[in-house]
Amino acid sequence: MSLILDSSATLAWSFPDERTEAIVELFLLIANSGAIVPELWRLEVANVLNVGIRRSRISKVDRQGILFDLQSLPIEIDGETGMYAWTKTLDLADAHHLTVYDASYLELALRLALPLATLDDDLRKAAGREGLQLLGK
Repeated sequence: MSLILDSSATLAWSFPDERTEAIVELFLLIANSGAIVPELWRLEVANVLNVGIRRSRISKVDRQGILFDLQSLPIEIDGETGMYAWTKTLDLADAHHLTVYDASYLELALRLALPLATLDDDLRKAAGREGLQLLGK
């Protein structure tokens, strides 16, 4: 089973103090079955890791290791995210009071009819209202 992976679940795996058993299981599933992410995922992950360095949560060496590990996983970047940004994604953001960034994960999960792995409470609620299977908690 493939799934849609958001940055909150990714970062919970990336920071050891946030890693839970459910997140470890999620990443074992990803290692075996893959995941799909919207185009903005890499930027979101890189930004939070950069902030983690500034706040002394991780070092640059840690960041390099995390990015190496993520790069080695079968995570596919969806090349069509931008085509829906000004239509379906905006509609979902409006309907569920989400950021457009979070709505892009919801749009992708709906478009591909795949479970969504997220720890974001608002995104989980929206996905539940849309009838999506949720992973990550």
